[in-house]
Amino acid sequence: MIVYQGRVFSVEVDKARLPNGRELDMAIVHHLPSVVLLPMQDDDHVILIRQYRHSIRREIWELPAGSVDAGESAEAAAARECEEEIALVPGRVQRIVGLYPTPGYCDEEMIYFRVSDLHPPAPGSPHKADEDEDIYVQAFTISEAKALATRGEIIDLKTAYGLTLI
Repeated sequence: MIVYQGRVFSVEVDKARLPNGRELDMAIVHHLPSVVLLPMQDDDHVILIRQYRHSIRREIWELPAGSVDAGESAEAAAARECEEEIALVPGRVQRIVGLYPTPGYCDEEMIYFRVSDLHPPAPGSPHKADEDEDIYVQAFTISEAKALATRGEIIDLKTAYGLTLI
C-alpha cells in the first residue's frame, strides 16, 4: 500500500516474507533510477556543481545528477542532465556502473556515466536547470577535486565515490 506519493519518490508499506519464513511489514522508498555524471572537460579536469540542499540546509559540491524520466533511457537522461545542470552537451556518454546506495529501504539505482567531448547546446535548446536548482558550475583538476573529498569539503557520498572512478 502506498502511504506517501511525492514529486520525487513514494513510500510503500509492504507485507514481506523473509527467507527464514518470518512475515512482517516493511517500508520501501520507491525512486526512479538516477544518473550521476562525471563530466570531463578534458583528461585532467572534471566539472563539479555547487548547489543548495535543503535537507541539510547548506550548499555542497557534487557531481551533476538527476532522475531518469519515465520512458527515458539512462543514456538519454545522462545527456539531458548534463545540459540542464552544466549547460554543456556531451558528444560521448559512457556507462560505468549502476549501484544501489541504500538498498536497506530504497530501490533507487544510481547509474554513473562519464560524459566527455562537451560543447555548448544548440541555440533554443529546451534543456534548462530545474526551477528548484540554483547551480554554480566549476571545473577542477582531478587532483583538486579528490583533495576536496579528502579534506571533507565534499560531503556527498555519490560524489566522493564517483571521484574514485576517474
